[in-house]
Amino acid sequence: MKIVMVGTGNAANVLGRKIIQSGHHIIQVAGRNPAHAETLGVLLHAQAFGNFSDITGDADLYIVAVSDSALAGIHNWLPVIKQGIVVHTAGAVSKLVLKTVAGSYGVLYPLQSLRSDNSAIPEIPFLIDADSPDTLQHIRSFAASLSGKVAYADDVTRMKLHAGAVMVNNFPNYLYTLTQDFCTKENIDFSLLMPLLYETVHRLEQYPAGLMQTGPAMRNDQDTIAKHLSVLEPYPGLAKIYLELSVSITDYYDRLRFEI
Repeated sequence: MKIVMVGTGNAANVLGRKIIQSGHHIIQVAGRNPAHAETLGVLLHAQAFGNFSDITGDADLYIVAVSDSALAGIHNWLPVIKQGIVVHTAGAVSKLVLKTVAGSYGVLYPLQSLRSDNSAIPEIPFLIDADSPDTLQHIRSFAASLSGKVAYADDVTRMKLHAGAVMVNNFPNYLYTLTQDFCTKENIDFSLLMPLLYETVHRLEQYPAGLMQTGPAMRNDQDTIAKHLSVLEPYPGLAKIYLELSVSITDYYDRLRFEI
C-alpha cells in the first residue's frame, strides 16, 4: 500500500515507523516545517515536502496526523484528494471535517499516548470510522495490519473514549507530576512508589477497578485523611486534589454500601 503521511509530529513519527515495520510503503511526508518534514522523510525513507500542494494524487491512503486546530481549517491548506482514502488520527474531531477535501475519507485514531522520543513502539489499539462501508473495510484491513486491536467507533463513541483516555492517562500523569515534585522537595525517593504504581495497573488486567479500591477515603478514615492534609498543607494544589478525590471516593463507596 502506498501511503502519504501529512504531519511531522509525535503521531506521524510513531505511526510512520509502525507502518514501515508492517511492510507498507510511505512515499511522501508533508508538513508545514520543511526541516521537520525532511527529518521524518529520512527516517521513513520517503520524499519530504514543506508545501502541501506537492502532495501526490497517486497514493492509496493519506494519513493526516496534525493537531485538532489544524484539522479545523484543513480545507484551507490540503488539496482535494480525489483518489485514495484520506483519514485523520484525532480522537475529538468528526470525520466530516474531511468531507470537503476527499472523495473517500474516515478516521484512524490511535488510542495511545505516542511520543517520538520513545524508541519502542507501544501496543496501539485503533478506532476506525468512514464515510461508507466500502471505505471502512479498506481502513479496517489496513489497521489490522498494524494492530490486533481494531474497533469501529463513530464520532460520538470515539469522543467518549477520548474523554476516557484523558482520565486514565493525562490526569494520573499530572498526579504523578505533583507527587514527584512533592517527593523531591521533601527529600523522598519517588522510586519507592513505583512497585505500587505497577501493581495498581496490573490489577486492572484481572479485576474491575471498583473492587480494587483501597485507602483511607474508601474506608472513610477521616483521621488519616486529616493527617495527610496536614502533611500536604505546604502544597495547596496537591492538597486540593487530594481532598476533592477523597470526598468523591468516600461518597462513591458510601452510596454502594447504602445500596447493598
